[in-house]
Amino acid sequence: MGKSKGKFEEGGKKILILGGSGFLGNSIYKELCNYFDTYGTYYSARSSFEENRQFFRYDMEEDDIFRLLEKVRPQIIISALRGNFAAQVQVHRHIVEYISKNDCTLFFLSSANVFDAYSKYPSYENDKTLSESVYGRLKIKIENMLLRLPKKKMAILRVPMVFGNGSPRIKEIKKFIWENEPVEVFPNLVMNVTNDDKLTQQIHYLINRNKTGIFHLGSGDLVHHEDFIKEVVERIGNFYPIYKRVFTTNQERYLAVLPKDNKLPKNLQVNSQEIIDHHIVG
Repeated sequence: MGKSKGKFEEGGKKILILGGSGFLGNSIYKELCNYFDTYGTYYSARSSFEENRQFFRYDMEEDDIFRLLEKVRPQIIISALRGNFAAQVQVHRHIVEYISKNDCTLFFLSSANVFDAYSKYPSYENDKTLSESVYGRLKIKIENMLLRLPKKKMAILRVPMVFGNGSPRIKEIKKFIWENEPVEVFPNLVMNVTNDDKLTQQIHYLINRNKTGIFHLGSGDLVHHEDFIKEVVERIGNFYPIYKRVFTTNQERYLAVLPKDNKLPKNLQVNSQEIIDHHIVG
């Protein structure tokens, strides 16, 4: 995808998205690439991204992140990496080292799972993190590295379950329906949600306004997992799926990240009904 250099002179920011070929990473790339000089990484050797000059092949288990950072010299790094947990920790350790010596800010996609040990209430930006899951503990470990940086050099973006027509979750639900497999629902799980469109707009805003710190980027309301999934399935089409109701606890369990201190403008806020109405189609 060729770009004229003049197009970016006003914004001036050079952005590198680590994990730019994944679902969220690529959604962020598509949102930002017309406004900033945006680069991404891809992992798969035989990839459609090979032809795109804005993308670099990067294997976090094999390749040196410093070499890539020296080559691109980004002002902003967005980390949407997935994969080997130990490798993720090591890469972020190196990124933090790079950032502390260079004029650069890291936007890290974290998760509501950093609070999954607290099940009795929703979580806010400055609440203490505690997780029972391996995934949540990975995110906490990386968050704690970033919290040692000056605040102006990092943004922690905590995200709840992400839906959207091309999202892995919706694809999986469709696959289960078509193969007549049960769709798992968690009746006692209270959560908030988002989708790729809204999330990428929010990230665009944060970059544009030079915002840093901790942000909770989910719907402003809470919804039961079972109710939400059933409504999603209704929107997908006229199906009668098998639901497998999974009870992990007898009480309601919260997994929701709500904003209290760092609220976004009204036009960037979203509720769960909008996620269903506008972005989940057959």
